[in-house]
Order: sequence, then structure tokens, then C-alpha cells
Amino acid sequence: MKESFLFLADGFEEIEALTAVDVLRRVGIDVKTVSITAALQVTGAHGVTVNADLLFDNTLFSDPEWLILPGGMPGAVNLYECAPLQGLLRRQASSKHGRIAAICAAPAVVLGQLGLLEGRKATCYPGFENLLKGAEHVEAPVTVDDRYVLGNGPSNALLWSLNIVKAARGLETAENVAGGMLYYPNISNSLSNFFG
Repeated sequence: MKESFLFLADGFEEIEALTAVDVLRRVGIDVKTVSITAALQVTGAHGVTVNADLLFDNTLFSDPEWLILPGGMPGAVNLYECAPLQGLLRRQASSKHGRIAAICAAPAVVLGQLGLLEGRKATCYPGFENLLKGAEHVEAPVTVDDRYVLGNGPSNALLWSLNIVKAARGLETAENVAGGMLYYPNISNSLSNFFG
């Protein structure tokens, strides 16, 4: 089974990163967290420190299934400024089967500025749309276009993660894990349903 990698930079959005890791591991997707810093401990945008599984500089990325980018500030900028990660993302984008997922600012700040979303439908955190070079911006919680799964922000981290599962393992697996987590996609938008 191929490995997948989720990249952590100082200032990452904690709920996006940890939700993706949790949901993907629930369905048996082998996802490892990777620090792009010199230390395994990476501190998120809200002061939560996470121990990554791997250091970028010590990891061989041979034919990964998914490369996953949480958002957050300055996390997304720090991911973009990591030249080795840029190269890995370009290689993944040009590979035959490699997939990429990003959420919040990361679709625009990282993938958009690298030109990897040209001609694709894409969503991102509001205010970063101008960085989606050549992409068709869609105001949606999640967009799926070919081998890209993109989300717009923290409140949709679970929906984004479930869409990664759907793309990787099919609708039935995504529905099963969603049901097990008591996620109901057809719930009314009334706030009373969320806050009792």
C-alpha cells in the first residue's frame, strides 16, 4: 500500500491537519505527518504543538498516494517557501496517479502560486482567490477536480477529509466512516441543529 504524507509547518491550522490524519487513518490510509522544519515538534497557528512522524529532510517520498497540505497562517506561507516541498508537489502533479489535497489558504498560497491548479476548479479561504492562478474559483466548501481535493476552511475540515476518503477508497467507505462519526450531510442549515 502506498504511503500518504501530510505536511506541517509552523503556523499550520490544527483542526485541518488533525482532522485529515484522524479520518484517513480510520479507513486504513497510511498517512504520515511530516515536519518541514528541523524538528519533529511543530506548533500550529493556535499554539498547539504536534509531534510529527517524520522530518522532511530524512524522508524518501517514492510514489506517494497523497500529498496533503493544511492551511493556516503563516503555515501556508511557510509550506510555499519550502523549495524541496515545491519540487515534490510538482513531481506529484505530473505523476500518473499521484493525488494532492489542500485546504484553507493552502490551495491558493501553495498550489495556486505554483501554477498547479491551472484549468481546474478550485476553492480556498476567502481573500486568497487572486492567488489561484489560472484556476476557476468556485465558492464551495470542497471542490474535487481530477486528482485534487480542495477545501475552503476549518469548519469544513471533516467534509474535506471525507472527500479525500471518497476519492481514495470510494463512496461506500466514505459513507461508512461518516456514519460512524455521526456526520449527517443532509442536515438542515439551521443553527438550532448545530447548537441545540
